[in-house]
Amino acid sequence: MMLLDAYLQTRRVSELLCEPLEVEDFVPQAVEFASPPKWHLAHVTWFFETFILKEYLPGYREFDPQFSFLFNSYYQSIGRRAIRNQRGIYSRPTVKQVYQYRHCVDEHMKKLLSPSQLSKNINQQVKDLITLGIHHEQQHQELLLTDLKYTFGLNELHPVYQADFNLIKDHNNASGWLKIDENLYAVGHQGEGFCFDNELGRHQVYLPSFDINKALVTNGEYIEFIEQQGYQNFSYWLDDGWSWLQKQKISSPLYWHKVNGEWFYYTLAGLKPVDPEAMLCHVSYYEAQAYANWKGMRLPTEFEWEVASQQLAWGKRWEWTSSAYLPYPNFATKAGAVGEYNGKFMANQMVLRGASVATSSGHARCTYRNFFYPHMQWQFSGIRLAK
Repeated sequence: MMLLDAYLQTRRVSELLCEPLEVEDFVPQAVEFASPPKWHLAHVTWFFETFILKEYLPGYREFDPQFSFLFNSYYQSIGRRAIRNQRGIYSRPTVKQVYQYRHCVDEHMKKLLSPSQLSKNINQQVKDLITLGIHHEQQHQELLLTDLKYTFGLNELHPVYQADFNLIKDHNNASGWLKIDENLYAVGHQGEGFCFDNELGRHQVYLPSFDINKALVTNGEYIEFIEQQGYQNFSYWLDDGWSWLQKQKISSPLYWHKVNGEWFYYTLAGLKPVDPEAMLCHVSYYEAQAYANWKGMRLPTEFEWEVASQQLAWGKRWEWTSSAYLPYPNFATKAGAVGEYNGKFMANQMVLRGASVATSSGHARCTYRNFFYPHMQWQFSGIRLAK
């Protein structure tokens, strides 16, 4: 696909995801980690404007210089920015103005990627930066859905985003255990395709033999853990995890509700009975680790997961691993603001592998290293066991 086509297709997907929303849905921010849809739409646009148009399109003038304060996320080198937990208090610019901003940037990106500009000003480094921006927007497409679900999930009316948008209904299509032999294995990205910088540094790792489940843990299996007092028995939990669930009064996966003795969960299609055969979703690393401990098993390392992934069905849930998010050998932070993308977050977070039902098409690969803090539940995350 041509670069301009890939850019425009990605931009269309973001706006299609927002078509079911009412204007009131674009603004609220429920918690610090969940940003409003309006902010997501504007932030990814700011990325293209700041890192590409201002640098490489001659004569380009910012749509509004104040937008950098509002829509910069965490780029310290760019300048001042709004406090993260206040992204939802800004009723202005309006949703209409944010769409105007998007469409203005799109028109200028078309000029930048026109044949005449491509031949004069665009080298491979700039093309790579645009590709990074495309994948960055795809990341935010998933975050838009997870953040929206979190906000809707707090509403006792259980709002319906779309009646056919129950993303957590998938069942496993495989069962049993896959055995991987002891050996030295190469891990990390290779080839010409896109990857983030945290995937680079292909290297060998030694893995003792292990077994990994071909299926993800189901809701029904996890209900057994709940009913056998898994959330009340500290012996299954890491101390940090135990402190977290005690402080936050956690007793089930996110979005689960007990109604007249039966489990229901909130989905983007509304409140639904929990399907015991469907893959478990919206659990934290702490819950995943405790469940594995209760089963007398463990979570795979990210390297075990990557080696086994060629023989597994994956992509419906982000899968927690037991690996801390750390740099690969010879990892180097790039110069400038783009260098802030991944490296500075390599502390106190755990790696998830795979993809989810909310991941944008074309954004998944077996070397992808997603990462979140161990208490976070709001992503479409599940559990695959190893032993």
